[in-house]
Amino acid sequence: MSKLLKAALVSLAIALASTTVVAQETAQINVNTADEATLAQLPGIGEVKAHAIIVDRKNNGSYQTADDLARVDGIGEGTIDNLRQQVTF
Repeated sequence: MSKLLKAALVSLAIALASTTVVAQETAQINVNTADEATLAQLPGIGEVKAHAIIVDRKNNGSYQTADDLARVDGIGEGTIDNLRQQVTF
């Protein structure tokens, strides 16, 4: 087997392993039941927005879709797009 083919196979194996690890590390989070610490782990959220999500959830009811997160000050369309695959309801 040529060196180039071996290198390509090794690269492919590493890429597949990395994808599997990322998928395992990013289990979906239910924004209607998660606590503040769990919500803060979501990309673009942090402690302040996690707290705001919980306050909004208590005051306005459960979220039905990722777009509902726009109810929270500081959570815009970019953040929502990044969260779509990482949250459940």
